[in-house]
Amino acid sequence: MELRHLRYFVALAEELHFGRAALRLAITQPPLSFAIQSLEKELGIRLFERDNKRVELTPAGAAYYVEAQAILERIKLANDTARSVASGNLGRLDIGFTGSMVYRHVPGIVSDFIERHPGIEVTLREQSSMEQIEGLLHGRLHAGFINTPHVPEGLAGQPLPDDPFVCCLPDSHALAGRQKIALKELADCPFIMFAREVSPANYDNVIAICRQAGFEPQTRFAARQWLTITALVANGLGVSIVPQSLTRSAIAGARFVPILDAHAVSSAYLIWHPESKTPALQFFLSEASSSLTNHTLSQAQHEQVLS
Repeated sequence: MELRHLRYFVALAEELHFGRAALRLAITQPPLSFAIQSLEKELGIRLFERDNKRVELTPAGAAYYVEAQAILERIKLANDTARSVASGNLGRLDIGFTGSMVYRHVPGIVSDFIERHPGIEVTLREQSSMEQIEGLLHGRLHAGFINTPHVPEGLAGQPLPDDPFVCCLPDSHALAGRQKIALKELADCPFIMFAREVSPANYDNVIAICRQAGFEPQTRFAARQWLTITALVANGLGVSIVPQSLTRSAIAGARFVPILDAHAVSSAYLIWHPESKTPALQFFLSEASSSLTNHTLSQAQHEQVLS
């Protein structure tokens, strides 16, 4: 069965006049008549009662009209949906993020995108950096925000603005009231560290900072999230070095103090698989890139004014 036969049938069923139906379809009457005859022959039933004066639907034709109209509407919807997906107006994105990204730029980027693209369903998945990398490599995620100093092999990425490390101390700590702390002053304190198997980059970064200050941190606890580390510090279980953005967590009992003798930053990237070409993802990456670039420029201008 040809789809155009359904369109011809619906037009004639609504006009009940070959001349008007042909005019509506922008064809002549003979092709219309032939199409209706072919359709009736294929179905083995009469769809219309017709003579020189009138055209009427048979009961079978009336029932067929309801179904044919629904089919054409579904086809139109399918066509419109395909075009919308191809243009990036519809679709789905699964985006990963680590817990600490809540205090960086990720919520703003995602909420702005959702507001501008209501037809794209965005799902956020909190995962470790390693889980996101695996998800992207195996097609389970479209993009991810991870803590890493470099783009993982096989993926593409854009850096997020650097997030300076600061000391995280319990309110009760003797150094908690300082404006700045020389990191070596924490050499004898028990440290709460990031679990290396969860995020080697975070663990190695903190170890390297401490070594630059001349000591190896005494690890008491290992946690899977920066927020967990901060909460453990707030409960007096040790000290740590965490990204400055964690100050926005406002966890009671934790004090954040800048580091005096070391300039170290927590690096992060927006990453994606370079072979993923969906329009929705391309829109997201473009808008995220613009947002991150504008933030970096604004931050640079702010630092220039302060200097």
